[in-house]
Amino acid sequence: MYIPIKGGRKMKRVFSGVQPTGNIHLGNYLGALKQFVELQEDHECIYCIVDMHAITMPQDPKELKEHILDVASLYLAVGVDPKKSIVFVQSDVPGHAELSWILTCNSYTGELSRMTQFKAKSKNQESAPTGLFTYPVLMAADILLYDTDVVPVGNDQKQHIELCRDIATRINNTRKKTFVIPEGRYLKEGARIMALDDPTQKMSKSAENIHSRISLLDDPSKIKKSIMKATTDSEGIVRFDVENKPGISNLMNIYSVLSGKSLDELEKEYDGKGYGDFKKDLVEVTVEALAPIKARYEEIRHSDELLDILRDGAERANAISVKTMKRVKENFGLGL
Repeated sequence: MYIPIKGGRKMKRVFSGVQPTGNIHLGNYLGALKQFVELQEDHECIYCIVDMHAITMPQDPKELKEHILDVASLYLAVGVDPKKSIVFVQSDVPGHAELSWILTCNSYTGELSRMTQFKAKSKNQESAPTGLFTYPVLMAADILLYDTDVVPVGNDQKQHIELCRDIATRINNTRKKTFVIPEGRYLKEGARIMALDDPTQKMSKSAENIHSRISLLDDPSKIKKSIMKATTDSEGIVRFDVENKPGISNLMNIYSVLSGKSLDELEKEYDGKGYGDFKKDLVEVTVEALAPIKARYEEIRHSDELLDILRDGAERANAISVKTMKRVKENFGLGL
């Protein structure tokens, strides 16, 4: 959907969301949130805390509410501007669940069972929650509900974006044109930040080893310890080679995205230097990059402003979703 703005130009609409499952780590920031901030300058952006996705796994109600506010605060702390973007909580807009059911009725168990994230999360389980199985359909509903053009996500979500496009195309081909077909926007360098202790695995909030990740709210001493303990290799040469040197390549990705320096520039800068020098400088770059985020987070987390922003965002999001659901229901013959 294209939104007219001053001067006759048109802005594409963006939608994306983050689960409220604890402190956001560097992989989330570089893979998604950093894009959120960049896109709001020339797009109409809708950003969501996807709490309904979180309950595909057991959640403590009190902790979930706190985590929702934590993530909302981090959205704002990294630079998402509620004057330029809509920021809201998923469950505050009924259209997400309503559209999800309609899409579920137009998706197939075969395509859902091929989703690699479902396979990974249900591995070694005799039975998995149905919500975990249909999670990608709810994600498709999140996107299609807002006539989204662009979805900024990490590379690990490519399969889910393709499923969303397939479902929307299937419905468009059998009924009146109902949905805008979205495009994924994937970050190249740093889109898939790996665990610091095992660079063959994605950085994760749920990993037992706290030094496998850097969270946006970590203090400088924790950041230093995690980076200095990060797995590298015995060669000692700062060179980007994901296949043969995954550890240092992962650290180079982080350094590159946080500093703005290219991988080639980093190789030249650290030519003849060891991993120790590289890691010490990476600590400094990381602490410097995250300091203003942490300060802004502390400022807004317990403020009335935060709740006002989320309530206003839900109202604005709901106004868009109601129009979409009216069109969807008409095309499916639902309601009176």
